Amino acid sequence: MLPRLMSTSTLTPPAELSNARIVEGSDGLLLEIDGQIVPNYDATLHPFTEGDVVTGHVVRIDNDEVLVDIGYKSEGVIPSGELSIRKSVDPSDEVSLGEEVDALVLTKEDQDGRLILSKKRARFEKAWRRIEAAAESGEPVEGGVIEVVKGGLIIDLGVRGFLPASLVDIRRVPNLDEYMGQAIECKVIELNRSRNNVVLSRRAVLEEQRKEDRERILDRLQPGQVVEGTISNIVDFGAFVDLDGIDGLIHISELSWSHVNHPSEILSIGDTVSVKVLDIDRQRQRISLGLKQTQEDPWQRVVDTYNIGDELEGNVTKVVTFGAFVEILDGVEGLVHISELAQHHVENPREIIQPGDPVRVKILEIDSDRRRLSLSIKRVEGQVLPVRPIEPPIDSGPAALDDVPELGLSEEVFAVDDEAPVQSTVADEPVPPPADSPTA
Repeated sequence: MLPRLMSTSTLTPPAELSNARIVEGSDGLLLEIDGQIVPNYDATLHPFTEGDVVTGHVVRIDNDEVLVDIGYKSEGVIPSGELSIRKSVDPSDEVSLGEEVDALVLTKEDQDGRLILSKKRARFEKAWRRIEAAAESGEPVEGGVIEVVKGGLIIDLGVRGFLPASLVDIRRVPNLDEYMGQAIECKVIELNRSRNNVVLSRRAVLEEQRKEDRERILDRLQPGQVVEGTISNIVDFGAFVDLDGIDGLIHISELSWSHVNHPSEILSIGDTVSVKVLDIDRQRQRISLGLKQTQEDPWQRVVDTYNIGDELEGNVTKVVTFGAFVEILDGVEGLVHISELAQHHVENPREIIQPGDPVRVKILEIDSDRRRLSLSIKRVEGQVLPVRPIEPPIDSGPAALDDVPELGLSEEVFAVDDEAPVQSTVADEPVPPPADSPTA
């Protein structure tokens, strides 16, 4: 680059030199005058007017201004207040020596003869063009968080953009200060140039990304897979698991092999769990998961460990009109029919046992296919149970029996005769014996 002319007295327009001739091949930068080759300084000056955006290099940084060489007869001056939309900036934080910057021409020559420029206004003009294009196309814009204000964040886009707190994330953000200084992507949802108003949404970007993540995860998942996730929410009917961008549901019935009153009994938000994919509804983007399927099935322990005739300890979990349920392992209950409670006739099971009572039981039958277990208390030798007064009768009357599902048990299962053949009952589907049973 040719050296710039620093004094206006040496500038002589080529048109006024009758004997001046542009040197061929110099692109007008060299003149031949009286046989001598001299620089054509006027050709190095690019014409511009106030309001134009020019490009130059930073040549000096002072406390209150920055000097920029734009190829003009003198350096341009950018006052500190024209460097950035940020408040109270240090010029050294905004530019560095030798850096190329764009600046808008405010005044070609002020009262002191200086060329006054504005970096922030040049950036403002370019930013508006970029923001308007992004708003039209739907593409996101990126900017840094420069302020936390009431109700949201201020984003530096070259223009001050406002990001409402409700649109910062998909879920509510309790502390907006954690975003200070971060560069984030947002979509333009409202634009008004006359009022310099730009409203942004980061949530729109995250939701779009999440949709893409859902599709990617759904393509990868298959029923039967065991995957790892994080508990994102707990509700009465189950727990939601975040699988890196898409939530799957563990229904309360799939949480444990034993009875669960509420999912919060065994899970907390933030827990990392391994779950089995039970079903995928790709059209509705819903994933059904199971937690108990990744744990040992206690029923298999019954099949592998116990035999008919074995005696073992248990606890009464529920007493109904036709008998009682006894838990012999976590998650495994068997039915003791009313005819198997005592050697004598029992009108009401609560005469013999109450929920929580520890008892010894004998296994009458194990039906592994139907996961049913029938037990007996009276066939355990030496067991003595207290006789309790009943006031008032509980679980009695037709209304109580109406809610009992049909098990389809044969009448021999609970025959009074100790030598009668035995069939199984189900732990989780209690019912009374058939109506024509001798003990009904």
